[in-house]
Amino acid sequence: MSEVTVTLLRLGYLALLWVLVLSAISVLRRDLYGTRIVDRRRANKQVQARTATPPPAAAVPAAAPEPAPVRTPRSARSGSGPRRLVVTEGPLRGTIVPLGTSAVLIGRAPSNTLVLDDDYSSSRHARVFQQDGQWFVEDLGSTNGTYVADQRVESAVPLPTGTPVRVGQSVLELQR
Repeated sequence: MSEVTVTLLRLGYLALLWVLVLSAISVLRRDLYGTRIVDRRRANKQVQARTATPPPAAAVPAAAPEPAPVRTPRSARSGSGPRRLVVTEGPLRGTIVPLGTSAVLIGRAPSNTLVLDDDYSSSRHARVFQQDGQWFVEDLGSTNGTYVADQRVESAVPLPTGTPVRVGQSVLELQR
C-alpha cells in the first residue's frame, strides 16, 4: 500500500474513534443532567394569554367558513367509563390526567402526556388508549416492563377501572 493510503486509513480510524468518544460523552451528559422538566401548566397559561387577545380587524379574513362541530363517541359521553388516570403511588402521587379520546403516553421524555421523573421508567414506557369503548394498556418496549395487577404486559391488555398499573416506581389506575 502506498503511504497516502495508510495515512488516510489512520485518519479515518482516528475520526471514527473521536465520534465514538463524543457519542459516549453525550450519553453520559444526558444521564447526568437528565431530561428537562417542563411545567406544562405555566406553558398552557402563557399560550392562552397570547391567544386571548383578538387579532386586528384588518387581519380577520372575510366570511371564513365555520368548522363542523366535533362529535364525541357515545362511550365518551356516557358516564359509565373511566374519566381520569390517577397516580396512586410513587413520586407523582395524586397526579390526575383527564382521559379523552387520545392516548396517554407515559415515560420520562418531556413529550409524554404523563412525564415521570423516575430512574426505573423508560423515555417512552407505556401507552394507555381507548379502542371500541374499552381502555387498554401497552408496554412500548421498556427496559423494566409494565405490570398490570402484578402481571407483566407483553402486548395490549384490557385495563378495567381500578386495576393497578405499575410503571417504574409509580402505580396508576383508571378511575371514574
